[in-house]
Amino acid sequence: METISTETRKMSSDLRVQYERWMEENERSRGTIRKYGYYLALFQEYLGGREITRREVIRWKEVLKGRFSPGTVNGALAAVNSLFAYCGWKDLQVRLLKVGRKVFCESRRELTKNEYLRLVRAARDSGNERLALLLQTVCSTGIRISELAAITVEAACARSASVDCKGKIRTVFLPEALCRLLRRYADKRGIRSGQIFVTRGGRPLDRSNIWRDMKKLSQAAGVEPEKIFPHNLRHLFARTYYSQERDLLRLSDILGHSDINTTRIYTRESGADHLRRLEQLGLVVEGEKYNRITLLL
Repeated sequence: METISTETRKMSSDLRVQYERWMEENERSRGTIRKYGYYLALFQEYLGGREITRREVIRWKEVLKGRFSPGTVNGALAAVNSLFAYCGWKDLQVRLLKVGRKVFCESRRELTKNEYLRLVRAARDSGNERLALLLQTVCSTGIRISELAAITVEAACARSASVDCKGKIRTVFLPEALCRLLRRYADKRGIRSGQIFVTRGGRPLDRSNIWRDMKKLSQAAGVEPEKIFPHNLRHLFARTYYSQERDLLRLSDILGHSDINTTRIYTRESGADHLRRLEQLGLVVEGEKYNRITLLL
């Protein structure tokens, strides 16, 4: 941690670069560095050159609450709080929002298996074989988009990949059917070793490009755009695995979660699913059944 004079409490691009370099040196994940950089840029834009004061931070918090979900707001506040700790400005840190634990997920954002299959089919029909294979790779293994680099020709041959995320290394097993598709795709593209999901120039795919290409499938697949984003494939894997195995601890290991409570979020059912289960209980007595019970009494 560095202590920066209170006279220099201004947000600048130089400070952001300095802080991001510090995060790299302290082995923060690339995803965290990218996310914090985005939120700090938003904060800098909001300030417009004004000095950073606790009042300004609280006002920004209110602005965020009007624009984003509580989870996103807390992500942004965590970013600025972390920067303030780095600078020695702990008096500027603000509290995160208290978010009550949701019992059910939002069905309007829940990707179903049928919708996923339609997305894969739409990608194939459009001639985007790489995207179709990417969708299947993420959804059949539960890996993060940031972990695609671990899907190599060698991994497809060994049927397992070694994934390094946030300093934790775990083994991800690959279904044989997926491995056959990966090997066939790599052979067709002349990829003899190393990463499979790369551009024509051999560079790793960019997350934003993957997101954009997935969104393009919406109309052809008949799937709402708000349901189409990479992480939703990981959620579908988790729900499907849990519905079959009912083993939350093993699923937590497979997903690479350090906290099993995070895994619980992934396996939440929708309110519609819960309502259907209630209907199947048959505990509401109505009409003729009710009259018969009265007569018996």
